[in-house]
Amino acid sequence: MPPASRHEQQAAIPLAEAKNHLSALIARVERGEEIAITRRGVPVVRLVPTVACGDAEFERGRQVSEALARLRQLREGLALEGNLRAIAREGLD
Repeated sequence: MPPASRHEQQAAIPLAEAKNHLSALIARVERGEEIAITRRGVPVVRLVPTVACGDAEFERGRQVSEALARLRQLREGLALEGNLRAIAREGLD
């Protein structure tokens, strides 16, 4: 499966929620996440970091955000059955 594009990974937040949680959203953007703000389900604005592209800390945060988004995608629909310790040991063999 090819990696998701940047637009597929960004969070979508309704405008009313964005107004109530702006500080938290800005903190997420500072860590490299991009957030779309929607009005009636339609994206109207994107919050993106303004840090220079060459900034190593920004790049690291972006990579972590992308990795976590990929892990969330992989986890969707995954159901583990049985004893988790046994499953973990099986993975080591």
